[in-house]
Amino acid sequence: MTAFALVVGVALLWLGLTLSMVWSQASLVTERSALAKHSSQVARQQAQVNAYRNSVDKVARDIEARQDALDRLVAEHLGAAKDGELGADLKSQKAATGKAPGKISAATPAAQRLHIMASRQQAFEANLLASAQDRIRRIERAIRGLGVNPSQITQRTQAMGGPFIPARGQMAQEPSLRDLSATLARLSALQAGFAALPSGRPTQAPMETSSYGYRRDPFNGLAAFHAGIDFPGRYGQPIEAAADGRISFVGTRSGYGNVVEVEHGNGIMTRYAHLSRFVARPGDRVARGQTIARMGSTGRSTGTHLHFEVRINGAAVNPRPFLEARQDVLEVQQVAQRRHAIGGNGR
Repeated sequence: MTAFALVVGVALLWLGLTLSMVWSQASLVTERSALAKHSSQVARQQAQVNAYRNSVDKVARDIEARQDALDRLVAEHLGAAKDGELGADLKSQKAATGKAPGKISAATPAAQRLHIMASRQQAFEANLLASAQDRIRRIERAIRGLGVNPSQITQRTQAMGGPFIPARGQMAQEPSLRDLSATLARLSALQAGFAALPSGRPTQAPMETSSYGYRRDPFNGLAAFHAGIDFPGRYGQPIEAAADGRISFVGTRSGYGNVVEVEHGNGIMTRYAHLSRFVARPGDRVARGQTIARMGSTGRSTGTHLHFEVRINGAAVNPRPFLEARQDVLEVQQVAQRRHAIGGNGR
């Protein structure tokens, strides 16, 4: 009996140890399974965080690239813009956002912040487009006030060519940026052309002896077309450039006598005829009001005077509207001249 009890005790002890080991192993397997499941969840959460971070980074890069494209457009077409010189001057942008757009690099990488920045950038782009369109309308209205079709002074700027190099980056991906670029390019062309239009008097003579248009020829009495305006004056009186430009011709032309011609860009040229003496030479850059010649009576002339012409793309137009431009037109032209100079459109 003692031996039997001992055997039974040993068996029970072995059974207890075996069950304990089995339980421990089962618990370990359960814990390992739970740990593996937790690790898998952590990995999935980390992947989500990485995906979110990559998404935010991509949005930030897109906003940065868009801002770079906008900066290039403004620099190429408008230069360092100043308040009061571009339509509504983008003040509506500040009113709409509370402040002007800040640097992208200063943004906190959070989706909400990025959304706000993207909205502000889009508002800036929309206001820039609206301001440029308003500026175009004002310049076109002022040009028509001078009796000139706006397409006349942008005709030469529409001549294009060169190899095809596809646009890249944001400019290729976003039609709105391409539309903005086209609008700013048209604004630049109009500003350059309007800035080149002559508005200064070519001489201090107080009146014209013969106006632009059809008249009776002073030599044979037949009907003839007079392509400019005649200014009487004293022999040797200074003749001044009506606008900034480059001397393109100094010499004699049939019927005109001694002539100086000034190219002002965009197909705009002024001609000064019947001169007694030249002051400027071909190739010289001259400023509005600078003396370029002296009054005389050379060529087909009945007396001392200046024959003054304005030609656009080779065709004579009436100079009178330029010389008698209203103050509001002159103010718009002065702004266009500043924007043209700042924007580097004459490069």
